[in-house]
Amino acid sequence: MILAFALLFAAAPFAATSSHAATRAGVEAQFRQWLETDLWPEARRAGVSKPVFESAFSGISLDWDLPDLEPPGFAKPKQRSQSQAEFRSPGAYFDEKRLQGLAASGRSLMAKHASTLRKIEDRYGVPASIIVAIWGRESGFGRAKIPHSAVRVIATKAFMSTRPELFRKEILAALKILERGDVSASAMKGSWAGAMGQPQFLPSSYLDHAVDFDGDGKRDIWNSTADSLASIANYLAQSGWVRGRDWGFEAVIPEGVTCALEGPDRARPISALTDMGIIRISGRPFPEHERRAAGMVLVPAGTYGPEFVVTPNFYVIKEYNNSDLYALFIGNLADRIGHGGSAFVTPWGKTGSMLRSDIARLQASLERQGYDVGGADGLPGYKTRRSIGEWQARTGQKPTCFPTPQLLGAQK
Repeated sequence: MILAFALLFAAAPFAATSSHAATRAGVEAQFRQWLETDLWPEARRAGVSKPVFESAFSGISLDWDLPDLEPPGFAKPKQRSQSQAEFRSPGAYFDEKRLQGLAASGRSLMAKHASTLRKIEDRYGVPASIIVAIWGRESGFGRAKIPHSAVRVIATKAFMSTRPELFRKEILAALKILERGDVSASAMKGSWAGAMGQPQFLPSSYLDHAVDFDGDGKRDIWNSTADSLASIANYLAQSGWVRGRDWGFEAVIPEGVTCALEGPDRARPISALTDMGIIRISGRPFPEHERRAAGMVLVPAGTYGPEFVVTPNFYVIKEYNNSDLYALFIGNLADRIGHGGSAFVTPWGKTGSMLRSDIARLQASLERQGYDVGGADGLPGYKTRRSIGEWQARTGQKPTCFPTPQLLGAQK
């Protein structure tokens, strides 16, 4: 699936090194050689037949317009320094106009496909509203144009990207799909990142999770609505979706209760959270079956935005796309589609923007003091947020659990 955050590095025109005097034509020739002498033997061992292999790559050339390429013999493309990338308030992710539009379409399509969705929900235990929300977010309910040849994109990335081993696995998976006959190479369309069809599955995810729900003998996530919706549900079910539970609830954390409670490894019964004074922002009580089960605090903007109590299903949604904001987007959109929900009550505060390199410096400083921030990558995940809160409490400050320029200055 495509990640919620934008790419850090943009592709730049390639310059040939003077020592190798590489040309695109020369690299294309190396690509054809790589297909025959490197990829084909492994594909054959994986059960791919020669006719399928040759058909898959007939007329295929490298896609030089993709990002993150490192062609052999060429100078590495100039990359935008990480210091130029900014991390802005999480609120920018939740465009209200877009959410309203997706919700309106989602409600209409959920009614249109109610019978199919009912059967899918019965089989996999995943609510129809969650399935439709992911369908809408990933491919505009199957309406988005997905123009790229998945074989071409993934083969290019396997041959000369910055992550060739990842995409080598995916091109072998794509060849296995072609061998099974679910789709032809020409119809195997994907995004520029190699994610395919309406659910935006990478080929390995297709092999693991795609299902034939319409009974035509093929797992068609490109043209079959039933197969696409059921495949999304199967993905979530196999990732651990807990039948009968919600994804989460917007909440209020009272004064005196730290925001540093956050994280799936700090789960506790929701009743224990309510004993601390944490309540739903709606004022309604948590459903009794939820109170008895595990829940986790989530503060994606620290104390500068909405606060949540989430269930393990929130982290199942993150298996689809490993982003807190993506999972919140899906949860909120699903609530709008299925339950008449609306925007989060608490507004997203203006936290300003920090360079990702500065956030990474803040994380590295906390690491040196013994905090587990989840890696100094410039992205403030829950381990970073709670480490900030714990450091603030230790130094006599009110925990806010979110990086700011002032916090970075205090670390010096």
